[in-house]
Amino acid sequence: MSDQRDAAGMAAFSICEALLLALQDRNLLPEREIVGILRDAAATHENAQDPEDERKLHGAAAKLINEIIIGGNLSQRS
Repeated sequence: MSDQRDAAGMAAFSICEALLLALQDRNLLPEREIVGILRDAAATHENAQDPEDERKLHGAAAKLINEIIIGGNLSQRS
């Protein structure tokens, strides 16, 4: 089940990233709005009130989202 969950998470991540990039490329959302969406997503994970093992997963998700924001991956892609 863990492999399926990992694959589902990776697929969801890729789809969301592609959607955000397409919205930015077509000037439908400015970068500041996309960063706001990412910050909201990170905050949701940071504030999760699940059991300890789930909070670790939420913490890892928040860290990844924050690294995307800090790294500026949206504007620095090829």
